[in-house]
Amino acid sequence: MTSNSIDSLLHESRRFAPSEAFSSASEASSELYTSAKEDRLEFWADKAREYVHWHKPFTETLDWSTPPFAKWFADGELNVAYNCLDRHVLAGNGDRIAIHWEGEPGDSRSITYAELTAEVKRAANAMAALGVTQGDVVAIYMPLVPEAVIAMLATVRLGAAHSVVFGGFSAESLRSRIDDASAKLVVTADGGWRKGKVFPLKAAVDAALANGESSVTNVLVVKRGDNEVEWTEGRDLWWHDQIEAAEPEHEAQAFPAENPLFVLYTSGTTGKPKGILHTSGGYLTQAAFTHKNVFDLKPETDVYWCTADVGWITGHTYVTYGPLANGATQVLYEGTPDTPNQGRWWEIIQKYGVSIFYTAPTAIRSFMKAGRQIPEQFDLSSIRVLGSVGEPINPEAWIWYRDVIGGGSAPIVDTWWQTETGAIMVSALPGLTTLKPGSAQVPIPGIKIDILGEDGTRVDPPNGGLLVVSEPWPSMLRGIWGDPERFKETYWSKFPTLDAPKYFAGDGAHVDEDGDIWLLGRVDDVMNVSGHRLSTTEIESALVSNPIVAEAAVVGAADEATGQAVVAFVILKSNQEHAQTAAEASALLRQHVAKEIGAIARPREIFIVAELPKTRSGKIMRRLLQDVAEGREIGDTTTLADTTVMQIISDKLK
Repeated sequence: MTSNSIDSLLHESRRFAPSEAFSSASEASSELYTSAKEDRLEFWADKAREYVHWHKPFTETLDWSTPPFAKWFADGELNVAYNCLDRHVLAGNGDRIAIHWEGEPGDSRSITYAELTAEVKRAANAMAALGVTQGDVVAIYMPLVPEAVIAMLATVRLGAAHSVVFGGFSAESLRSRIDDASAKLVVTADGGWRKGKVFPLKAAVDAALANGESSVTNVLVVKRGDNEVEWTEGRDLWWHDQIEAAEPEHEAQAFPAENPLFVLYTSGTTGKPKGILHTSGGYLTQAAFTHKNVFDLKPETDVYWCTADVGWITGHTYVTYGPLANGATQVLYEGTPDTPNQGRWWEIIQKYGVSIFYTAPTAIRSFMKAGRQIPEQFDLSSIRVLGSVGEPINPEAWIWYRDVIGGGSAPIVDTWWQTETGAIMVSALPGLTTLKPGSAQVPIPGIKIDILGEDGTRVDPPNGGLLVVSEPWPSMLRGIWGDPERFKETYWSKFPTLDAPKYFAGDGAHVDEDGDIWLLGRVDDVMNVSGHRLSTTEIESALVSNPIVAEAAVVGAADEATGQAVVAFVILKSNQEHAQTAAEASALLRQHVAKEIGAIARPREIFIVAELPKTRSGKIMRRLLQDVAEGREIGDTTTLADTTVMQIISDKLK
């Protein structure tokens, strides 16, 4: 990445230092960076002892004798569910609310730590009665209801691993994950609420298991949607019947720190999905440490809400494990942000007094499109920290988020991490860092990040290159389930130094004069236009900086003259949709990009669209837009939240 190609991002000159009041009350101190730099391994050992209860203390911090296969705290023993539940009850915090749950139709439950512990104990006994034990895998295919979290914790309480499959995935996607992990048990629901309707889940499980050759012996079904379901006698069991019949007491046993905790599948564009394996002690250490310090968590007073589904890594680390390990009170919401109205999220924040809010740039930009008049109808004054996750956030979306949702004062932590890293790797710490809109900023204390050129040499700031993790970290993936060679080839072959291989994240990044990191998206989201390397993130940021634009997606399309050409798909803000013709808006925005970045980045075409193709986790599927831009047949759309979007775009462009 040439420095010229990211100049427009770094023209962002706005800076936001933490207030004196916030800094003085902050959970994190600059000593974290100092101690991590002095002795990185001892730093993580200290954090493991501080944030985790060990049934058997560890004596060895890291075994890196056979890279890239790491072992953290390997001779220690713990129970992850005990860390998330029992210890808080034993410490006298059983009456603290663990989960405020809000169903999409408006039903709600508030569950204390004592109540959650009791339910997990019964669920663990119910699973054990069905033969689940250490070494087994339990597949979980659920809406975002408390039973999803309970099922996760009950599984790991037994020393088994879970494989959570997002409830929006198809039967075929579910089948491939169940088969790859050889799951013994499936936990599902009859249905779940989405956009005012019940969508069936049990039917997809039935279809996934239809060939009769599955490793699954039982299916536990939570009654949620009250929709009719098919029933296979002997295999299918109602969750509530099994929980009621289970013994109420269950003693949590200790398991080794490297005991598998979960397998979470990431879908590639080709080949079978990759089962990312995470283990227990190191993962829980970094999950709890980052949750406490990145969000400045005060468990006694904060109400925390991460909007992710537990089907994604963000829902694993920052809904289930991080918050519960820290004894936090959090919100879970089953439905979509616009049901029954576009103010639903703000209504929930007002109802529960949410003070820490963590969501995706895609959601923020959709709220920008709808207009600030919607959140301004609600009391959001309880918010004191905001977070962003999933992709780089455009500076203008960052400013809107801070001003409209954060009352003009709440710090924003823009977090970079992945399913594979397990926990946050790059982020500001809100009480310490002077914030730069659009920049993820600095590695977490104890994390070693480098920006390298293609030849593996470190680039000098200000410059861009490939983002790598140079030293092993506690919450790192331990492999791809059942495929160690694919693990090595996928993540460690780019810079394969024998004694010190580096993890290549697949992302490009720029490091500025201050040493702060700016994520530029996947390296395959970099275009080569007439020999100039341009980042899609950079051009999208320029488009969103225009006041008429709510959201933008940019792709590189094949072009005979320039190799690749910039093609943009733009959603206008709702108050702009009829202010000018699509041709006028397109011409204005092409000129705007040329002014912001340079003529080389001026899009060949800008298409004004009503929606963009997004997965159910909110990520834009740019490869589908590239299909349209290059006039190809549109590829697989099964993972989209709305599969009709691409047809509408395609028909419009024709």
